[in-house]
This record gives sequence, structure tokens and C-alpha cells, in this order.
Amino acid sequence: MNKHLLILGAGTAGTMMASHLRRKLPGAEWRITVVDRSDRHLYQPGLLFLPFGGYTEHDIVRPAQNFIPSGVAFVVAEIAAITPDQRMVALKDGRELRYDVLIIATGCRTAPEETEGMLGPKWRVNVHDFYTLDGAKALRDKLAAFSEGRLVVHVNEMPVKCPVAPLEFTFLADTFFRERGIREKVKLTYVTPLSGAFTKPKASKKLGHLLTDKGIEIVTDFVAERVDQEHDKLVCFDGREVPYDLLVTTPTNMGDEAVRRSGLGDDLDFIPTHKHTLQSLQHPDVFVIGDATNLPASKAGSVAHFESETLADNILLHIAGRPLKEEFDGHSNCFVESGNGKALLIDFNYEYEPHEGGFPFSFGPMKLLEESRLNHLGKLAFRHVYWNVLLRGWPLPGISRQKKKPAAMPE
Repeated sequence: MNKHLLILGAGTAGTMMASHLRRKLPGAEWRITVVDRSDRHLYQPGLLFLPFGGYTEHDIVRPAQNFIPSGVAFVVAEIAAITPDQRMVALKDGRELRYDVLIIATGCRTAPEETEGMLGPKWRVNVHDFYTLDGAKALRDKLAAFSEGRLVVHVNEMPVKCPVAPLEFTFLADTFFRERGIREKVKLTYVTPLSGAFTKPKASKKLGHLLTDKGIEIVTDFVAERVDQEHDKLVCFDGREVPYDLLVTTPTNMGDEAVRRSGLGDDLDFIPTHKHTLQSLQHPDVFVIGDATNLPASKAGSVAHFESETLADNILLHIAGRPLKEEFDGHSNCFVESGNGKALLIDFNYEYEPHEGGFPFSFGPMKLLEESRLNHLGKLAFRHVYWNVLLRGWPLPGISRQKKKPAAMPE
């Protein structure tokens, strides 16, 4: 009887793993199944542009089956529970799937219910998010009618999927209102639990300057106790208050609810994972990738891409009974929209901060930690790369799975 590789999640990470492993595992010996609750695949970076009319739903949603490789079974169902001790996953429709090797790629979800008052009567009225398709569409309609007042962009707590996205939204909002000729009527405020604009000091300094240069107020070290929808204000645990007319919040991000039901996660339902091999710390036949992990790396598509290359190798090593590669180094790179048709590009890992220089080669053509039109065009072009290269598990030319040591760094 064939052995069974089971992948939970048909998002970015799960789809890439199915592509990698269908090519690498002999079909006569291994069958592969992917399970996901949805039959639609969402290009999540597009949610940033949808509220401003840059993308439509048609641009960022496609049938998930289009990207599941031939020879891989695709099951659309909700996961009831994962039972590693029995090597079994129970589905809510009553089916049970046995496996020999399990890859958990269930991603993360927004959890507005975790913050008192966030899901009150004004949710999606003047309290909005853009991390979900429904949220981004509702916010698009709200922004089109918003002509003056206090717009507050808020990050509830870390970690969040794509940690630069709230900053990007703020920069794009600045441009959006300038192009409509009403920027002077809108007060923009960025509220973060961090001590600066971003997690990494070099990038935080650069991005903080951009906020200041654009006349955007930044409120730091703000940990929201509650959203006071009656009086339209954010309330911090230390007593500070930030009033708003329109609140665009990034709610608490948590792992999939099936992880909680299965008792596999931490307090936020992220799964304890070896930071270099991507093997579960509790169960040797279970591997975790992408936003489902508790790794101290960005929850971003580029991270999942780099993880997938290491994990594909490690699955083969695990099957062969050989030691795993302790190779993944937290590598992440991403374009950061800064408004006015420009973007920055940052590249970092567990050890190295974002730094200046050329990308993907020493001569460029893109520049790191510098605003440019080319970086913006690169972000827009990434949608084509995502659908046609990344999900297929193909390598990106010139971009290594491991972060190259910055030239200025000492040995």
C-alpha cells in the first residue's frame, strides 16, 4: 500500500509544498493529499491594494484546484482535529485521513474577538480591517466616501501576517487622499505596540522618517486594552486614548482553530517548530511551514517560499531516516509600498538586519532600503510571479533560500 503524505492547507505554503514534493516523491510509492476549507486561493498581498481600487476581487482570487499539481488529491473540508499520536486527521464531515508524514500549513487568522469592543456594532461601519477579503471590500467602500476626519491605522499586537502591511496601508492612504485633494482634511495616525515603526531598528528608523516626512503622527508602545466604539477611541492599558473617525485595525493574529482544538499550539495557537529544520518540536512525523509556525521570522509569503525549499529537502531526508538540514535561517524579503508610486525593498533573516545594497545581485538592479519606482513596479509584477512561479515551487533566479551575508558585515 502506498505511503501517504498529508498537507493541511492549500494557501501559499501548502500549495508550494505539494508542487515541490509531487516532483520529488515517487508516485508509485507515495500519494499526496491537500486539505483546505476553501476551494478558492487568495493572493493575500493584493488585499493591501483592493481598498484603494488598485485591484479587484477578480485580480486576487482564483480556483485553488488550478494550482494543485496533477497527481495530488485535493479535499475541500474543515479540519476537526489533528491527532499526531495516531497519525490521523479527523475532518468535520466525519472522514478520517491517516498519514505517514504530515505537513501543517494552516496559516493564521485574524481574531478581532480577542480585543474587547472591537467586534461591536460599528464593526465594518467605522472600525475596519483589510486582512480579509470581506474586510478589504468593505473598507474600499468606506474610503471612497471618507472626505475628512481622523483616520487611525492600528496594529493590535505582534506577530501579524506581513508586518509591514499596516505601514504600507498608511503610506498608500496618504497618497490616496492627496490625489483626491483632501489630504489636509484628514489627520493620519499610525498606532503600534512596538517602540518604533518596525521590528528591525534600521528599517524602523527609515520607515519612521517616512511617516514624519508625510505628516503622519506615530503613537508607539500602545497596547490596546479595548476599542471604545461608543466614543470612537482606542484605549491603551496605560490609560492613553487615541480618538478616531475611521479606525483601520490589524486585529490579533492567531493560528488556525483546528490547532487549538488539537492542543498543538502555544497561547496564540502557533505550533512550536524547530527554527532551522521546520520539524515539529513534539512530533517527529509532523512538519510545520509558513504562518502556522511559532518561528521568530516574518509571517510573509517570501518566508514560506524559502522555508519550502528547505522543508522539501528535509521531508526526503526524514523519509530516508537521515539527519535533517538545519538550514532555514529566517530569510525574508519584501517590498514596502511607500506611496507616490514608490516602494522600498528589505531583506533580512534571524541574524542580519535589513541593510542597504543591491538586490538580487550586488549591482542591483533594485536597491535595498531605498525608495524607488523600480521597487514599486517589482511589487506589482510579483502578482504574476506568484501565480506562475512561486505556487509552482520553481526557484526565483538569483534569490537564495539563505540570506547572503551583507557585504559590510564583519566576519
